[in-house]
Amino acid sequence: MQAVNPCPMNLLFLTSQVPYPPRQGGALRAWGIISALARHHQVTLLSFHPDAEFSPLPTHSEDISLDVVPEPPPRPLTRRLRDLLLSRQPDMALRLESPLFRRRLAELLAAQPFDAVHIEGIEMAPFLDVLEAARPRPLVIFDDFNCEFLLQKRAFLTDLRRPARWHGALYSLVQWRRLRRYEAEICRRADSVIAVSEADARALGTLVPGLRLTVVPNGVDVSTYDPQIPPAPGMAENALVFTGKMDFRPNVDAVLWFADRVLPRIREQVPDVRFWVVGQRPHRRLEPLRGHPAITLTGSVEDTRPYIAGATVYVAPLRIGGGTRLKILEAMAMERAVVATRLGAEGYEVQDGRELLLADDVETFAAAVVSLLQDPARRAAIGRAARRFVESHYDWSVLAPRVEALYASRRSQ
Repeated sequence: MQAVNPCPMNLLFLTSQVPYPPRQGGALRAWGIISALARHHQVTLLSFHPDAEFSPLPTHSEDISLDVVPEPPPRPLTRRLRDLLLSRQPDMALRLESPLFRRRLAELLAAQPFDAVHIEGIEMAPFLDVLEAARPRPLVIFDDFNCEFLLQKRAFLTDLRRPARWHGALYSLVQWRRLRRYEAEICRRADSVIAVSEADARALGTLVPGLRLTVVPNGVDVSTYDPQIPPAPGMAENALVFTGKMDFRPNVDAVLWFADRVLPRIREQVPDVRFWVVGQRPHRRLEPLRGHPAITLTGSVEDTRPYIAGATVYVAPLRIGGGTRLKILEAMAMERAVVATRLGAEGYEVQDGRELLLADDVETFAAAVVSLLQDPARRAAIGRAARRFVESHYDWSVLAPRVEALYASRRSQ
């Protein structure tokens, strides 16, 4: 699909990390949008990066100018507790505060006029005041990766059911209430707001009645997901795979629920099944799983695609969250058969039984996985339908024009 706004523009993106190589949700989304828009526009990227993980952009990205600022150190626990008690700001508004980033952003704005500036995720929203002070003030686009207040509300309701997690429920209750106010404020101040799903758009609309939103779903560059790439070493038949940042609370909850409740039922019928948990920084709550004979925690890997390629069935047992899960698109693009909760697949117009299987409780989730493990022909058919679905609806070549249409509509007002 051709761009709807052929007039080249000068764009600035603010991201919480250098999004290349794109290895997890926020980076995958940011890099997908940036690389697609760079085919028609000049793009400057201002990002944080920890020195140990910094990588240059690929050589074919000559239309993207990268500027980096060292990532601020994590706030000490005492500071976080103090902020929890004394501040009215949510954690996400405090994590990346950086005078150095503010200064560098002001210098970029003074050096050249930008037609539009993208704030990629709510963690970058504190720098909105620097954009508002710029003359001329650029068009400000807030890309809300997740409806964050909704995510914390769901986390609160999930943890509230388990007394052992009541401390987590209390934290989420506080963050939920603070994020309602903060997220609404950011939406009002931005010129345009992008939501990743219709569900998130509706939730944000309850915060700011009359808010004009554009839905740009998460997407992938389908050409980079080859279903025929070799599986990761050691993977065998009857492999179940989950990918994601493993210090991210919804992912931790999903893996623990699946490992504790669902996996034992699957093993009753498929004894040699193995569950691969693929992702960086496994949380300490996952440590008990390391001794499990049927579970592998990989930690950080260079590339998740060989593990997805080795999945007999890809699982997305998410019970907390908002937005849309890029992990599902990646698995579908690689023709993997997916079993997901309805929350895990929220935001995607999939049909249960055609592009994937949906299941929300222990019994139905286990039964869905077993049915696919035992039926290679059905797995293959679902995998092929899944890739066609992603190609048609969620490739960045299809989605990027929605962003360009947003520029055009705002500039014409």
